[in-house]
Amino acid sequence: MKNRTLLLLFLCFSISANSIFPWGFFAHKRINKYAVFTLPEELIGFYKKNIEYIEEHSVDADKRRYAVKEEAPRHYIDIDYYGEHPFDSMPRKWNDAVDKYSEDTLQAYGILPWHIQIIYKRLVYAFIAKDSDKILKYSADLGHYVADAHVPLHTTLNYDGQFTGQKGIHAFWESRLPELFSENYDYLVGTAQYEYSVLDFAWETVETSHNALDSVFSFDNILSETYEKDKQYSYEKRGTKTINVRSEEYSDAYHNMLSGMVERRMRKSITSIGNLWYSAWVDAGQPILDGMQNSEAPFTEEIKIDHKITKKDARGHQH
Repeated sequence: MKNRTLLLLFLCFSISANSIFPWGFFAHKRINKYAVFTLPEELIGFYKKNIEYIEEHSVDADKRRYAVKEEAPRHYIDIDYYGEHPFDSMPRKWNDAVDKYSEDTLQAYGILPWHIQIIYKRLVYAFIAKDSDKILKYSADLGHYVADAHVPLHTTLNYDGQFTGQKGIHAFWESRLPELFSENYDYLVGTAQYEYSVLDFAWETVETSHNALDSVFSFDNILSETYEKDKQYSYEKRGTKTINVRSEEYSDAYHNMLSGMVERRMRKSITSIGNLWYSAWVDAGQPILDGMQNSEAPFTEEIKIDHKITKKDARGHQH
């Protein structure tokens, strides 16, 4: 019975992974990786030394969704549940929000901005303790949650278009589009800056994401009315499976209508993650960590070289 249960859980995980993971594994890894290159020279050495960990463990938070029941609401906040002007009515501080709406309600509709603050504080404490393992763990996790906050569909009750006849738009926006087009995005976003209020940053990010929802839904509606149904989808082979996905033609048209939105949100994710890693280190007193030495090559040159390699690899592995 135990083995059967484990098998069922594994099958469930395998079937649903591509459709529900925020940003998709592909984009989360890329975002965390390039966030390393935003760090100033006094900090980047440590992160570069551990860049493979930062990249690979960027998706740990998603994997925990199947083992930790409290994990799911940490990835989103259905802010439109709280009324027509939710950012005016929702208190930013956790205790004030609990007093107004109750903790059960907050947990039911997502706690993403508050959880970003929690993980940030854990990262600060890890820096103070000079605990490299925890620094890496919380850096990877913080990158994940911050990236989630930049996804418009993580801010709404209609997170998968289920209320507007657009089911599947979640994976379409955050996974399909980056997989098809992100090899041509610009990942040079500048150097990390200090954030004075992590909680304010988190709320401002959620609000900016939420404000983009109208375009996410309306452009898909416009296109779906002009395209024949058999041209909107295509079948592609992923490993041993053949799956139904949005066609490249339809995806390209939608991507163009969004006028760079996905690239902007990915770039902003990279910037924001770098800012919070750097800020946590500053708040911890700027401890000296193993690997903190200057690189022989300018970091802007390294990221250009890395991106060229990534683009070449992507062309060789297109679906």
